[in-house]
Amino acid sequence: MDNWFDYINFGFSIGGLIIAVLGLITSFTTTYMENKIRNYFKLFFTILSIYLLSNILEQLSLYGSVISSPTISRIFLFLESYSATFLMIWITNYLLDSSGKAAKKSCIFILALLLILIYTVLLIFAQFNDYIYYISKDNVYHRGEYYPILLIPPALLMALNIFTLIRHRNSLKKKNRVAMSLYLIIPLVCMIIQMFIYGLLLIAIGTSVASFALFLYILNEQMELYVKQREEIAQAKQSIIMLQMRPHFIYNTMTSIYYLCENNPQKAMSTINDFTTYLRRNFSAMSSTDTIPFKEELEHVKAYLSVEQSRFEDSLSVEFDTPEIDFRIPSLTLQPIVENSVKYGVDPELDPLLIKISTEKTKDGYFITVLDSGPGIDEDNPIPDDNREPHIALNNIRERLSIMCNGTITLKQRKEGGTEAVIFIPFK
Repeated sequence: MDNWFDYINFGFSIGGLIIAVLGLITSFTTTYMENKIRNYFKLFFTILSIYLLSNILEQLSLYGSVISSPTISRIFLFLESYSATFLMIWITNYLLDSSGKAAKKSCIFILALLLILIYTVLLIFAQFNDYIYYISKDNVYHRGEYYPILLIPPALLMALNIFTLIRHRNSLKKKNRVAMSLYLIIPLVCMIIQMFIYGLLLIAIGTSVASFALFLYILNEQMELYVKQREEIAQAKQSIIMLQMRPHFIYNTMTSIYYLCENNPQKAMSTINDFTTYLRRNFSAMSSTDTIPFKEELEHVKAYLSVEQSRFEDSLSVEFDTPEIDFRIPSLTLQPIVENSVKYGVDPELDPLLIKISTEKTKDGYFITVLDSGPGIDEDNPIPDDNREPHIALNNIRERLSIMCNGTITLKQRKEGGTEAVIFIPFK
C-alpha cells in the first residue's frame, strides 16, 4: 500500500467486515426473529462477509507485499464483484416477500434473475479478454474499453429495487420501508461521492453500514412483534382462565345465598351484592388489555372474599393494610392468588384461615404482599393432591406482570406456616 487512500480503503473494508460478522453472529443467536426472516439474514450477512473478505484479500494482493499475484487478484475481484451484485437480488426477494408477494412467481423477481444472469455472463467473459477489465502481468488493475457495460445490470437491479419499494410501499410496515430506503439510498450516495473522489472505496463501508441498519430495523420490528405476541398470548390465557371459572364456586355461592334467604335475608342481600360485584369485575377483566388501577383489583378481591366469608363464616378471617393504592396493575393479578389461598387453606378441621393483604411504597416501586396461614404453597413444592392449577395461574400472572409493567411475583412458604406471595410493581 503506497498512499493514504490505500490505507483508508483497507480500513473501510475491515470495518465493514466487522459489521458483517456482527450481523451474522446476531442472526444466528437472536431468538426474537421469525425463522424465515432469520434465515434471510443468515444468508444475507454470509454473502456480505464473502464480499468484504474478497475485497480485503483483493487489496492485499494488489497492493500488499505478502500476497501479490495477478491470478489471486483476479479470483478475489471476481468474488467481490459477483457477491456485491448478488446482494441486490436478495433485497428484491426480501422486498417482495415482505410485501406479501410470492417472489418466485413475480415478474420483478424473474427480471432480477435475468439481470443477474446477464451480469454473470459478462463477468465470466471478462476473465478471458481485456475488453471489460483485466489484471496486468505486473499485478495492476485496469478498466477496459467496455467496462461501463458491466455496470448496466447492477444499475438496473438497483433501479428495479427502488421501483419495487415505491410500488409496494403501502404493503410494507413503516420500519421495513425506512430500513429498505436506507439500504438503497446509503450505497447510492456513496457511489455518487466515489465518482468525484477517485480511488476511495466508500461503497464497501456504505453497503456494510446500510446492511446493519437494515438488520437493526428489522430486528427491532421483530422484537416488537414478539412482545405483542406475548401480550396476546397472556391475554388469551387470562380469558381462558376466566371462561374456566370454577362451576362449583358459583354453585356453592348460590346454594349459600339460597339458605341465607330464609335464615338471614339481610346477609343474603349483602352476599348477592358482593357476588354481583365479583362477577362484574371478572367479566370486565376479560376485556381488559391494559393495566387497571390497583383500587379496582382490590375491590374485586374484597368482593370475592366477602362472598367466601359468607360461606365459610368463622373459618375465614381477612385483614387489609393497604395505605398505598395509587398505582396500576394487570387485571386478575391479586385475585387468583387470594382465591388459591382460600381454596387450599380453608378446612373445617383446622384452625381458621387468616389472609392478610398489605401494600407498601418504596423508592423503587410498590410491593403487594399476601400472607395466609394455610398449608403453604410455593413454586417448587406442589400442593398435596399434585394439582398443577395454581402453578399454571402463577406462570400466567408472572408473564403478564413482566410484559405489561415489568413487574415480578415471588412465592415462598413462611416459617410460621402458610404462604407469602409478594408482587412488585416498579416505577416506570
